[in-house]
Amino acid sequence: MEGNKITFRSIDEYISQFPPDIQDKLITLRQVIKEEAPDAEEKISYQMPAFTLHGILVYFAAFKNHIGFYPTSSGIEAFKSELSEYKWAKGSIQFPLERPLPYDLIKKMVRFKVDENKKLREEKLKKGK
Repeated sequence: MEGNKITFRSIDEYISQFPPDIQDKLITLRQVIKEEAPDAEEKISYQMPAFTLHGILVYFAAFKNHIGFYPTSSGIEAFKSELSEYKWAKGSIQFPLERPLPYDLIKKMVRFKVDENKKLREEKLKKGK
C-alpha cells in the first residue's frame, strides 16, 4: 500500500530512522560532503539525502548491507580505477556496511562533481541560456 510509505522532509529525519551505528556513518558522510561542497544545498530527492549545486552533486542512502553513494555517471567514470574493490554501476557505488567508508575517495568525488557542475554552469552562462 502506498499510503504507508514514509516520506522524509529532511536529511536529519532520514538519518534518524537507522540504528546508531548506521546513523554515525551517515552523519560522517554528510559532514564530509558538506566540507567539500560548503555552498551546496541539502535536500531530499527520490526519498534519499541529496546535495545540489548548479544541479545534482551526489545522493546517498543506507540499505541492509551497504551505503549507496550516487555521484552520477560522470563521477563514476572519472574514478573507475579507484572503485575496483566496490560493487558499482553506471551512477552508483555500494560501500559495504562492515567496512569503513572510503572518505578520501568520497571527498575526491564530491570535489570532482563541484568542479564539473561549476564548469557546466559557466558554459551555460556563456551561451546565454
